[in-house]
Amino acid sequence: MSVTKGLLVRFDALPGKEDDVKEFLDSGRALVEDEQATTAWFAIRLGPTSFGIFDVFPDDAGRDAHLSGPVAVALGEQTGTLFSEPTIEKLDVLDSKLPA
Repeated sequence: MSVTKGLLVRFDALPGKEDDVKEFLDSGRALVEDEQATTAWFAIRLGPTSFGIFDVFPDDAGRDAHLSGPVAVALGEQTGTLFSEPTIEKLDVLDSKLPA
């Protein structure tokens, strides 16, 4: 399988909410398990209070479906409670190495 599209979502934990954000991200994997077009999904920590999600898809349709899926809904519900307004960047994947 190849991937051509991706998303990089970044946000900062609100003061004192870093552990809650980590727990929120830990639960995120279960939300994408049934998304056939989400080829790879990563919860990431960029710094002490900076977090994000990086995921990849085979095409625009898969990425668009993910953007209206359960993770996007959960992000909206927790914005302002656990973390700041997320920055969502659509990107093109130029090359990749995926497990066989």
